[in-house]
Amino acid sequence: SQGPISGVNKDIAVLQCHGDCDPLVPVMFGSLTVEKLKTMINPTNVTFKTYSGMMHSSSLEEMMDVKQFIDKHLPPID
Repeated sequence: SQGPISGVNKDIAVLQCHGDCDPLVPVMFGSLTVEKLKTMINPTNVTFKTYSGMMHSSSLEEMMDVKQFIDKHLPPID
């Protein structure tokens, strides 16, 4: 069991992605998760993206969003 989120972790950036046709984890559960997360960390740093027609899988659009998120939040490797 983890303790409360505190200190620098309160300002961590989060990207949560979800297909709106996911038959295993309904998109409603993703929405509930992101709303709970926003109560635990800085809500302005939480991004929730849904992908039209995507099931319990990934897509090129999602991977491009993940790449953009990583490029924005992690320093480049020399």
